[in-house]
Amino acid sequence: MSRRRVVVTGIGVISPLSISVDGFWESLNSGRSGVRPYVPFRCSGFPLSVAAPAFFCGDIDEFGIVDSSQRRAIKKGLKLMSREIQMAVAASSHALNHAEIFVGQLSPERVGISFGSDYILTTVEDVIDAIRACSDSAKRESDSISSQFDFRRWGNAGLSKMQPLWQLKYLPNMPASHIAILNNFHGPSNSITLREASVGAVVGESVSIIASGRTDVMIAGTTGGWLHPCKLISALLNEEISNTVCCPFDLNRNGTTLGDGAAAIVLEEREHAEKRGVKIWCEIVAGSCKMRRNEKNTDYKREVTRTVILDVLRYGVLRDENFAGRKNIKNNIDNIDNINEIVKEIALDRVGHINAHGLGSRDSDKAEAMAINDIFGNRKEPIPVVAAKGFWGNAGAGTGMFELIASIMSLKSQKFFPSINYSTPDPECPIMIADPNIHSPGNSFIKVAINPQGHASALLVKSE
Repeated sequence: MSRRRVVVTGIGVISPLSISVDGFWESLNSGRSGVRPYVPFRCSGFPLSVAAPAFFCGDIDEFGIVDSSQRRAIKKGLKLMSREIQMAVAASSHALNHAEIFVGQLSPERVGISFGSDYILTTVEDVIDAIRACSDSAKRESDSISSQFDFRRWGNAGLSKMQPLWQLKYLPNMPASHIAILNNFHGPSNSITLREASVGAVVGESVSIIASGRTDVMIAGTTGGWLHPCKLISALLNEEISNTVCCPFDLNRNGTTLGDGAAAIVLEEREHAEKRGVKIWCEIVAGSCKMRRNEKNTDYKREVTRTVILDVLRYGVLRDENFAGRKNIKNNIDNIDNINEIVKEIALDRVGHINAHGLGSRDSDKAEAMAINDIFGNRKEPIPVVAAKGFWGNAGAGTGMFELIASIMSLKSQKFFPSINYSTPDPECPIMIADPNIHSPGNSFIKVAINPQGHASALLVKSE
């Protein structure tokens, strides 16, 4: 039996550039960034000066819902959705509409979901009354809260002030749950919390599920962001944050900017999509996700990035005759000696470009660039690399899916978008940033994503 091939038939974005696919692509092509001045807490002295809030406020009209019963369900469910969950549901609704999949059209058991996210934090508004109830009694009714919090009061005084269902707004499995209930999908469902590396994990898992025959359709998406007040504080304490703009791989880069958003794609078994007569955007050949840290908790970004790139190249060579460019490639890796060298020989010149993580920090960009150079450094022609975080900064888990979609659209249109804010090459980042006026996206690409905890993921994508 031939391998079931998996293609992309729908795209949905809730992004800092637009909440429509056409608007998203138009902004990319024009080099128009979604990063803008941002003053959180109405405090002009706050040290973060720029961010990229998405054009999304949770209004029902922004969910892309066509079915009236779904609109009613969304309105009822909004009170149980944090911003990240709202964006996830909206992005998925847009993707399903884009793929021309509507409620009741498909067998519920043949559609599944894999969704990635960051950790989702409660808002101050949800807990302030409970905290005040456990604080100094003299200030309990005032606008301020005493610095003295009495934990002994929590069971009787504090907990009673919490809304009974408040926790449902912040569980990371709720995006998949709401999407499944809203659309009556009964297939496999999973929630992944790998922050920025989530994109490769959710798409790779979805491809495996479809290829195994368990479903015909999967919704794969990610949602996240850093504009929550507590997340902003965490980022400023633990991440390398720029106070200007994000300049991936540039010599003068000084950190990332922060944003939020969500995106989703519809993955479908190729013959299933062809029978429906819908547009096919590309084929997902393979995915990989790995983690590497040592006993001293030091990560190995270069090593783990190199590993996931080689993984998807190997899968591409072994599983896809068209990508490999030859027939009768052995499917049993154990029977092939020096597999990595064979992969390099066959596959390196067949990859059109790399869509890099490109965080904009000194160490992360250097490690990623060195990993790419380790594999592609001896290629006949340098491989073009695109880095998109100048458009939206780091939107947590949501970022990787934005970037995947950007390269999918480049592949389809055979036109690169510019890697904005890149002007001065860094000798410590030995890669070639793609020039839209010179380079072509080719017929395939690899998307790389990395998180600070030592995870990296990669996807191999080719033209349909």
